[in-house]
Amino acid sequence: MKFLRRIFKIGQAEVHHAIDNMEDPIKMTEQGIRDMKDDLDTALEALAQVKAMSIRAKNEIEEYNAKTEDYNEKAMLLLKKAQKGDMDSTEADRLATEALIKKEENAANKDRAIADKEKFDQNVVQMEANVQTIKQNISKWENELKILRSRVKVADATKSLNQQMARIDSNGTIALLERMKEKVSQEEALAEAYGDIANSSKSIDDEINKAVNVNQTKAFSELEKLKEQLGISGPSDN
Repeated sequence: MKFLRRIFKIGQAEVHHAIDNMEDPIKMTEQGIRDMKDDLDTALEALAQVKAMSIRAKNEIEEYNAKTEDYNEKAMLLLKKAQKGDMDSTEADRLATEALIKKEENAANKDRAIADKEKFDQNVVQMEANVQTIKQNISKWENELKILRSRVKVADATKSLNQQMARIDSNGTIALLERMKEKVSQEEALAEAYGDIANSSKSIDDEINKAVNVNQTKAFSELEKLKEQLGISGPSDN
Protein backbone atom coordinates (compact mmCIF):
# COMPACT_ATOMS: atom_id res chain seq x y z
CA MET A 1 0.00 0.00 0.00
CA LYS A 2 1.03 3.58 -0.60
CA PHE A 3 1.13 4.50 3.11
CA LEU A 4 3.56 1.65 3.81
CA ARG A 5 5.90 2.92 1.11
CA ARG A 6 5.64 6.41 2.56
CA ILE A 7 6.45 5.08 6.04
CA PHE A 8 9.58 3.51 4.60
CA LYS A 9 10.59 6.82 3.03
CA ILE A 10 9.99 8.64 6.30
CA GLY A 11 12.18 6.09 8.06
CA GLN A 12 14.91 6.71 5.52
CA ALA A 13 14.59 10.46 6.08
CA GLU A 14 15.16 10.07 9.80
CA VAL A 15 18.07 7.65 9.38
CA HIS A 16 19.84 9.97 6.92
CA HIS A 17 18.99 13.17 8.79
CA ALA A 18 22.63 14.25 8.93
CA ILE A 19 23.17 14.14 5.16
CA ASP A 20 23.24 17.64 3.73
CA ASN A 21 21.99 16.87 0.21
CA MET A 22 18.91 14.92 1.25
CA GLU A 23 15.31 16.09 1.22
CA ASP A 24 14.10 18.10 4.21
CA PRO A 25 13.12 15.44 6.79
CA ILE A 26 10.46 17.71 8.31
CA LYS A 27 8.76 18.25 4.96
CA MET A 28 9.08 14.56 4.10
CA THR A 29 7.47 13.54 7.40
CA GLU A 30 4.68 16.08 6.98
CA GLN A 31 4.06 14.83 3.45
CA GLY A 32 4.08 11.24 4.68
CA ILE A 33 1.46 12.08 7.31
CA ARG A 34 -0.68 13.84 4.70
CA ASP A 35 -0.43 10.76 2.47
CA MET A 36 -1.44 8.49 5.35
CA LYS A 37 -4.43 10.73 6.10
CA ASP A 38 -5.43 10.51 2.44
CA ASP A 39 -5.10 6.73 2.69
CA LEU A 40 -7.22 6.82 5.84
CA ASP A 41 -9.96 8.78 4.07
CA THR A 42 -9.89 6.29 1.18
CA ALA A 43 -9.94 3.33 3.56
CA LEU A 44 -12.83 4.80 5.57
CA GLU A 45 -14.81 5.40 2.39
CA ALA A 46 -14.18 1.84 1.19
CA LEU A 47 -15.05 0.49 4.64
CA ALA A 48 -18.34 2.39 4.62
CA GLN A 49 -19.17 0.98 1.19
CA VAL A 50 -18.42 -2.61 2.26
CA LYS A 51 -20.46 -2.16 5.44
CA ALA A 52 -23.31 -0.82 3.30
CA MET A 53 -23.12 -3.95 1.10
CA SER A 54 -23.13 -6.13 4.23
CA ILE A 55 -26.21 -4.31 5.51
CA ARG A 56 -27.86 -4.68 2.11
CA ALA A 57 -27.05 -8.39 2.09
CA LYS A 58 -28.58 -8.71 5.56
CA ASN A 59 -31.74 -6.97 4.36
CA GLU A 60 -31.87 -9.29 1.33
CA ILE A 61 -31.56 -12.32 3.60
CA GLU A 62 -34.53 -11.16 5.63
CA GLU A 63 -36.47 -10.31 2.47
CA TYR A 64 -35.76 -13.66 0.76
CA ASN A 65 -36.52 -15.53 3.98
CA ALA A 66 -39.89 -13.77 4.27
CA LYS A 67 -40.71 -14.56 0.63
CA THR A 68 -39.67 -18.18 1.08
CA GLU A 69 -42.03 -18.59 4.03
CA ASP A 70 -44.76 -16.66 2.22
CA TYR A 71 -44.63 -18.92 -0.89
CA ASN A 72 -44.58 -21.99 1.34
CA GLU A 73 -47.71 -20.77 3.16
CA LYS A 74 -49.42 -19.96 -0.16
CA ALA A 75 -48.70 -23.45 -1.49
CA MET A 76 -50.18 -24.97 1.67
CA LEU A 77 -53.25 -22.69 1.44
CA LEU A 78 -53.87 -23.71 -2.19
CA LEU A 79 -53.70 -27.41 -1.31
CA LYS A 80 -56.08 -26.86 1.63
CA LYS A 81 -58.60 -25.08 -0.64
CA ALA A 82 -58.46 -27.96 -3.10
CA GLN A 83 -58.90 -30.39 -0.22
CA LYS A 84 -62.01 -28.53 0.95
CA GLY A 85 -63.34 -28.38 -2.60
CA ASP A 86 -63.12 -24.62 -2.76
CA MET A 87 -61.08 -24.82 -5.99
CA ASP A 88 -60.18 -27.28 -8.67
CA SER A 89 -57.48 -29.71 -7.48
CA THR A 90 -55.62 -29.62 -10.78
CA GLU A 91 -55.46 -25.81 -10.71
CA ALA A 92 -54.52 -25.89 -7.07
CA ASP A 93 -51.69 -28.34 -7.78
CA ARG A 94 -50.42 -26.14 -10.63
CA LEU A 95 -50.44 -22.94 -8.58
CA ALA A 96 -49.00 -24.70 -5.53
CA THR A 97 -46.19 -26.05 -7.69
CA GLU A 98 -45.42 -22.53 -8.99
CA ALA A 99 -45.43 -21.24 -5.42
CA LEU A 100 -42.98 -23.95 -4.37
CA ILE A 101 -40.73 -23.05 -7.34
CA LYS A 102 -40.75 -19.42 -6.16
CA LYS A 103 -40.04 -20.66 -2.67
CA GLU A 104 -36.94 -22.50 -3.87
CA GLU A 105 -35.77 -19.52 -5.92
CA ASN A 106 -36.02 -17.25 -2.89
CA ALA A 107 -34.35 -19.87 -0.71
CA ALA A 108 -31.47 -20.01 -3.19
CA ASN A 109 -31.27 -16.20 -3.22
CA LYS A 110 -31.29 -16.24 0.56
CA ASP A 111 -28.32 -18.68 0.60
CA ARG A 112 -26.48 -16.46 -1.88
CA ALA A 113 -27.16 -13.37 0.23
CA ILE A 114 -25.89 -15.20 3.34
CA ALA A 115 -22.67 -16.13 1.52
CA ASP A 116 -22.25 -12.54 0.30
CA LYS A 117 -22.80 -11.18 3.79
CA GLU A 118 -20.17 -13.51 5.21
CA LYS A 119 -17.65 -12.29 2.63
CA PHE A 120 -18.56 -8.66 3.27
CA ASP A 121 -18.23 -9.17 7.04
CA GLN A 122 -14.77 -10.70 6.55
CA ASN A 123 -13.79 -7.72 4.39
CA VAL A 124 -15.11 -5.36 7.04
CA VAL A 125 -12.97 -7.02 9.72
CA GLN A 126 -9.86 -6.80 7.52
CA MET A 127 -10.51 -3.22 6.46
CA GLU A 128 -11.20 -2.12 10.04
CA ALA A 129 -7.82 -3.58 11.00
CA ASN A 130 -6.20 -1.62 8.14
CA VAL A 131 -7.95 1.57 9.25
CA GLN A 132 -6.76 1.03 12.80
CA THR A 133 -3.20 0.46 11.55
CA ILE A 134 -3.29 3.68 9.54
CA LYS A 135 -4.63 5.62 12.54
CA GLN A 136 -1.87 4.21 14.75
CA ASN A 137 0.77 5.09 12.16
CA ILE A 138 -0.58 8.63 11.84
CA SER A 139 -0.49 9.06 15.62
CA LYS A 140 3.01 7.57 15.79
CA TRP A 141 4.45 9.77 13.06
CA GLU A 142 2.75 12.91 14.39
CA ASN A 143 4.60 12.28 17.66
CA GLU A 144 7.77 11.53 15.69
CA LEU A 145 7.30 14.82 13.85
CA LYS A 146 7.20 16.74 17.14
CA ILE A 147 10.41 15.04 18.26
CA LEU A 148 12.00 15.57 14.85
CA ARG A 149 11.20 19.28 14.90
CA SER A 150 12.83 19.57 18.33
CA ARG A 151 15.88 17.66 17.13
CA VAL A 152 16.16 19.89 14.06
CA LYS A 153 16.02 23.02 16.24
CA VAL A 154 18.77 21.68 18.48
CA ALA A 155 20.82 20.59 15.48
CA ASP A 156 20.42 23.98 13.77
CA ALA A 157 21.37 25.83 16.96
CA THR A 158 24.41 23.61 17.46
CA LYS A 159 25.39 23.97 13.82
CA SER A 160 25.07 27.77 14.00
CA LEU A 161 27.18 27.92 17.14
CA ASN A 162 29.83 25.64 15.67
CA GLN A 163 29.91 27.71 12.48
CA GLN A 164 30.42 30.87 14.52
CA MET A 165 33.22 29.23 16.45
CA ALA A 166 34.76 28.00 13.22
CA ARG A 167 34.61 31.50 11.72
CA ILE A 168 36.22 32.96 14.83
CA ASP A 169 39.11 30.54 14.58
CA SER A 170 39.44 30.88 10.82
CA ASN A 171 39.57 34.67 11.03
CA GLY A 172 42.50 34.45 13.44
CA THR A 173 40.67 36.26 16.23
CA ILE A 174 41.94 33.87 18.84
CA ALA A 175 45.48 34.23 17.57
CA LEU A 176 45.03 38.03 17.55
CA LEU A 177 43.91 37.96 21.18
CA GLU A 178 46.94 35.88 22.10
CA ARG A 179 49.20 38.39 20.37
CA MET A 180 47.46 41.24 22.18
CA LYS A 181 48.06 39.49 25.51
CA GLU A 182 51.72 39.13 24.61
CA LYS A 183 51.90 42.79 23.56
CA VAL A 184 50.34 43.94 26.84
CA SER A 185 52.82 41.80 28.76
CA GLN A 186 55.66 43.39 26.83
CA GLU A 187 54.33 46.89 27.50
CA GLU A 188 53.97 46.11 31.20
CA ALA A 189 57.54 44.80 31.33
CA LEU A 190 58.81 47.86 29.45
CA ALA A 191 57.01 50.20 31.85
CA GLU A 192 58.56 48.39 34.78
CA ALA A 193 61.99 48.66 33.16
CA TYR A 194 61.60 52.42 32.68
CA GLY A 195 60.57 52.68 36.29
CA ASP A 196 63.72 50.88 37.38
CA ILE A 197 65.81 53.18 35.18
CA ALA A 198 64.08 56.25 36.58
CA ASN A 199 64.71 55.11 40.12
CA SER A 200 68.34 54.34 39.26
CA SER A 201 68.84 57.79 37.66
CA LYS A 202 67.32 59.52 40.66
CA SER A 203 69.64 57.71 43.05
CA ILE A 204 72.75 58.69 41.09
CA ASP A 205 71.63 62.34 41.03
CA ASP A 206 71.08 62.24 44.75
CA GLU A 207 74.57 60.88 45.23
CA ILE A 208 76.05 63.57 42.99
CA ASN A 209 74.16 66.34 44.79
CA LYS A 210 75.22 65.00 48.14
CA ALA A 211 78.83 64.87 47.02
CA VAL A 212 78.63 68.38 45.60
CA ASN A 213 77.17 69.75 48.79
CA VAL A 214 79.93 68.16 50.86
CA ASN A 215 82.63 69.72 48.68
CA GLN A 216 80.96 73.14 48.74
CA THR A 217 80.80 73.08 52.54
CA LYS A 218 84.49 72.14 52.77
CA ALA A 219 85.43 74.84 50.25
CA PHE A 220 83.53 77.48 52.17
CA SER A 221 85.24 76.46 55.38
CA GLU A 222 88.66 76.76 53.76
CA LEU A 223 87.68 80.15 52.38
CA GLU A 224 86.82 81.43 55.81
CA LYS A 225 90.14 80.25 57.22
CA LEU A 226 92.08 82.09 54.49
CA LYS A 227 90.16 85.31 55.11
CA GLU A 228 90.89 85.05 58.80
CA GLN A 229 94.60 84.62 58.16
CA LEU A 230 94.62 87.63 55.87
CA GLY A 231 92.60 89.72 58.23
CA ILE A 232 89.78 90.12 55.74
CA SER A 233 86.49 90.72 57.38
CA GLY A 234 83.26 89.34 55.95
CA PRO A 235 80.20 91.44 55.06
CA SER A 236 78.87 91.03 58.53
CA ASP A 237 81.83 92.82 60.10
CA ASN A 238 81.09 96.09 58.33
